[in-house]
Amino acid sequence: MHKRMHRFKQSFLHAARGIKTAFQGEQNIFIHVGVGILVTLVAMFLHFSAEKMALLLLVIGGVIALEIVNTAIEHLVDLVTEEYHPLAKKVKDLASGAVLVFCAIAVIIGLLLFLHPIASLLH
Repeated sequence: MHKRMHRFKQSFLHAARGIKTAFQGEQNIFIHVGVGILVTLVAMFLHFSAEKMALLLLVIGGVIALEIVNTAIEHLVDLVTEEYHPLAKKVKDLASGAVLVFCAIAVIIGLLLFLHPIASLLH
């Protein structure tokens, strides 16, 4: 049992180090987190239901997690080759494209979640 707890603790520490690493050199992470905090505060001001808040946090977390995966892929490609290679560029572009697609969907979900409450507030 002690060994399992130690492994769990080590896994958690490695994951926390990964998050710290993402914040140390990636401006996009700060942008995503900042927008996520702002959007969450607005949702709280608008008294979002628990279900709406859960969906919002899931989408925000997805964007941030996908950006971390994108960063990991970029670092891995850089580790494999320092020289320009069309396949390396393609891999990086695909990873960035995945983030862009998820962000676009996040914006659409955000519009669906916020449109009615903001319209009601303005009337």
